[in-house]
Amino acid sequence: MERSARVAEILSWYGADSPGTLTNLARLLEHGRLGGTGKLLILPVDQGFEHGPARSFAPNPPAYDPRYHFELAIEAGCNAYAAPLGFLEAGARKFAGRIPLILKLNDHDTLADEDDPDQALTGSVADALRLGCSAIGFTIYPGSIHRNAMYGQIREIAEEAKAVGLAVVIWSYARGSSLSKEGETAIDVIGYAAQIAAQLGAHIIKVKLPSDHIEQDAARKVYEKTGIPIGTAAERVKHIVQCAFDGRRIVIFSGGGAAEDAPFLEEIKAIQAGGGFGSIIGRNAFQRSKADALKLLGQVSDIYSGKAQ
Repeated sequence: MERSARVAEILSWYGADSPGTLTNLARLLEHGRLGGTGKLLILPVDQGFEHGPARSFAPNPPAYDPRYHFELAIEAGCNAYAAPLGFLEAGARKFAGRIPLILKLNDHDTLADEDDPDQALTGSVADALRLGCSAIGFTIYPGSIHRNAMYGQIREIAEEAKAVGLAVVIWSYARGSSLSKEGETAIDVIGYAAQIAAQLGAHIIKVKLPSDHIEQDAARKVYEKTGIPIGTAAERVKHIVQCAFDGRRIVIFSGGGAAEDAPFLEEIKAIQAGGGFGSIIGRNAFQRSKADALKLLGQVSDIYSGKAQ
């Protein structure tokens, strides 16, 4: 496969990594409709564990079947499909080699109210290798009282993953009793979450799209004194990418809960305009009919590839 100049540039940012890890990172970047552009569109389906099956799949009943998500990701031309152990085991043999896979190694449920959420280890690097994955995924919660334990876990797991040539994707979701609800998407907090994930060795960082709210008083003083532009969504995306080693780490943005097409696509346009590397879109895809999901994901791909404005 001929390597695009953009993918070659991105791989050059990861000079400490082995040929195996760079090969798997290249597989993610070269696959699907956005292959070679340096952009990523990933289908994540961990919501069955995170939110429960009915809340996740009843809006589109075919999605109860794990095989449906492999098919959706493949037909949509996604760069990769990410899911917990059970969903990947249910289809990895049938769809082997059809699309790069990311095994989500930790998950948490919503059966108990928690001011400070944590995640349980639900998969391993060995599982990822057995299933033919290109990467492992891991969630951290900056802001939770459990954050330090999670940081230690992913540092050890990332070392193990990189040693066997897998790429590392970190879901960096600011959440916990030290943050207000508005603070979970505050520009300073999301920028901090992206920096933490980069410092922990992530190749790909997933964060939420930030608001213009500033949570921390100390950070507000700096934002105001230095005049960091955060007035538009595109400016905020640009700043978050800057927070991840001045754009030398791949930062993609969560698709969030189900939304109407028009406002959702405006967010995608803002990510593109701000220099974001793409999106990881779950509920806005698999909770629609397959036809509607394919249409929406096609529009997202067209925006990121420059075919649509």
